[in-house]
Amino acid sequence: MVRPCKGLRWIGVFLAWAGAAGYAQAQLEIRIVGGGGNQIPIAVGAFAGETSEALQVSRVIANDLTRSGRFRLVEGSLATVVPDTDSPSLGEWRARGADALVLGTTSVDASGRAEVRYRMFDATRGEQLLGTAYRPGAPQLRATAHRIADAIYEKLTGDRGVFSTRIAYIVKNGPRFELTVADADGANAAPVLISNEPILSPVWSPDGRSLAYVSLQNKKPVVYVQRLAERRQIAVANFRGSNSAPAWAPDGQHLAVVLTRDGGSQLFMINADGSGARRLASSSAIDTEPIFSADGQWLYFTSDRGGAPQIYRMPAAGGEPHRLTFEGSYNVSPAISADGRILAYIARVGGQFRLAVMDLESRQVQMVTDTSQDESPSFAPNGKVILYATQSAGRGTLAAVSIDGRLKQTLSVAAGEVRGPAWGPFTQ
Repeated sequence: MVRPCKGLRWIGVFLAWAGAAGYAQAQLEIRIVGGGGNQIPIAVGAFAGETSEALQVSRVIANDLTRSGRFRLVEGSLATVVPDTDSPSLGEWRARGADALVLGTTSVDASGRAEVRYRMFDATRGEQLLGTAYRPGAPQLRATAHRIADAIYEKLTGDRGVFSTRIAYIVKNGPRFELTVADADGANAAPVLISNEPILSPVWSPDGRSLAYVSLQNKKPVVYVQRLAERRQIAVANFRGSNSAPAWAPDGQHLAVVLTRDGGSQLFMINADGSGARRLASSSAIDTEPIFSADGQWLYFTSDRGGAPQIYRMPAAGGEPHRLTFEGSYNVSPAISADGRILAYIARVGGQFRLAVMDLESRQVQMVTDTSQDESPSFAPNGKVILYATQSAGRGTLAAVSIDGRLKQTLSVAAGEVRGPAWGPFTQ
């Protein structure tokens, strides 16, 4: 039998909306517990014009870069305002070990219109690598900082940055459950739903504007879709029996769901409005936890059709499934990187449930966590980091790990337990 996600005990949603008082409890605190290798030393100077009253754009940029595990902040750089001149003192920063220097200015006028200018230099060659100006409203200063960090990350690593993306997760605090959306750094956390009944299995639509999730609002598992800008939930899978495990197709027009309407847990495809249910596979086994490849060609899922839960892959249009995992007798909860190269899943190893990654070309498997109650892996959209649920000191928390296992972070809230993470897509 497939081990049910602990979140299944939480099923059921009564639609409610939060006031500002609940936001702080759902805010994630991120702590780096293991660093990445081959870090780029970078100096991020305090931007001229930043004050204690205004959001410090330079600090958000520096925190983004260091949290990625790919950068090491040169000591003392954030405490120094680096003048934005035609010829910044690159030699000084090169002597302090910096490969790159970021400097800039921030100002906000009386109308609330901000201007942020920044430049990045190669401290060794003396070349300007990046530079532009933004004029956001003051409330968008943090988002602007994330955009700058994304540009720096991509220029120096060759990979797209994910600092401007969002994450969703579920917070359980006493009898209350919150489906929360936050920036990738845990800031701006705001509940989408609050309920005295459970919420589980949130998944982002490809455009980042909607979430699908499961509830027991009708006293049984039902799949709902909700646009984040609206307060209306739409039941898209409310068939006889259980309706669960939604997964968006990359076209945003279809969902894979798990239905028991014909007996057993089976994979179906439905339109995004709930119409056109079509069975994808025929099996007497439990098929569950579907997820699409980024190109929409493949569907990965968990099945015990071989006698024990394992990960399988089949054409998304339907066809013969092929087993992917063979090490161990229990492998569940697949997640696939955007480039289709890395499969993440939960493996039972010596009685512990740990996050594993498989290179699908070589079929080599690596355990990337040392925790024992891991669940629900979700890739960052650039495929470099995996967000997942686990336990720490007997309390549900989130954690993140790089695909090589070197960078490790814990993500927790001030009160309550956190479960069901889902990393949102690129939207810019």
